[in-house]
Amino acid sequence: MKDFNFEIDITASQEEVYNALTNPYQLEYWTGCEAQMQTKAGTEFSLWEGDICGMNIEFVENYKIVQEWFFGETSEASIVSLVLKKKKKDLTCVKLTHTNIPDEAYDEIVEGWEEYYLGAVKRYLEFY
Repeated sequence: MKDFNFEIDITASQEEVYNALTNPYQLEYWTGCEAQMQTKAGTEFSLWEGDICGMNIEFVENYKIVQEWFFGETSEASIVSLVLKKKKKDLTCVKLTHTNIPDEAYDEIVEGWEEYYLGAVKRYLEFY
């Protein structure tokens, strides 16, 4: 099991970034796939037609998202934490910590975060 830490600056407010990460309509827009998401602890979520799914653990509006991602029969929970910090008026730093990634999925997960997940949110918000 491996951990991954990553930071990305997005030219948008914390509220805009938070909404892009939690609002199912916005999630569907930038992913191009159906999304199931509620900003309520204890609810399940699903993105990219179920390729990413898990349990929502914690939400602090416009600041923090914590989720457990499901990876089949792993012994330890894989936890994703996204913390949004304002750097300037319309510049938000997203700090990602993803723990307990199965070794065989690590490279794919890292590429997914950088290019298809947080990279896509950045492109969506900065173009929008």
